[in-house]
Amino acid sequence: MKKNKISKSWINRQKKDIFVRQSKIEGYRSRAVYKLQEINDKFKVFNNQSSVLDLGAAPGSWSQYIKRNFKNIKLASIDIIKFDEIENIFQITGDFTEEKYKKKILQFFDSKIDVVISDMAVNTTGNKNLDSIQTSELCLDAMRFSKEVLKKNGKFISKIFVGSTFNEIINESRKIFKNNKVFKPKASRKESKESFIISSVLR
Repeated sequence: MKKNKISKSWINRQKKDIFVRQSKIEGYRSRAVYKLQEINDKFKVFNNQSSVLDLGAAPGSWSQYIKRNFKNIKLASIDIIKFDEIENIFQITGDFTEEKYKKKILQFFDSKIDVVISDMAVNTTGNKNLDSIQTSELCLDAMRFSKEVLKKNGKFISKIFVGSTFNEIINESRKIFKNNKVFKPKASRKESKESFIISSVLR
């Protein structure tokens, strides 16, 4: 009974959500695309000559946005979940923390990367504190990987949750990057503790 109530509540929220409606009209795979759009509008993350790695890319809306709006970007996306192909993108199904997938990524780009983006989050358990901690670990993994693969002036964008591990992420980012901002897009739901860290220029 409780599960049915939650499902109905989720369906009703989706129907009322202007970003869900807009994503369907514009042919994007999820509403998350508008978070990246806001981030890019504010921080000018991408240009037509960028090389970009999309971590935790499924279902692919961030990759869709990049390919639609920037003509010459070299883009690779990776997720442990297989998702429908997007034209002119190198897609990998696997865990980016494993060496064999790191090698695939580096072989594709054949050089350091301009931008690493991550919208990764764990599947929710109902325990908000636990979910926040586990998602923060993904962010830290992505950040440390970015240190290995980014160009000196590269940029790193990742989802973070405001919670018990927030300060740890900020402190780690300050060790790796010279410039760090935290931003909550309008497309992030008000009740969500989600924000994004935008970091640039390796130390």
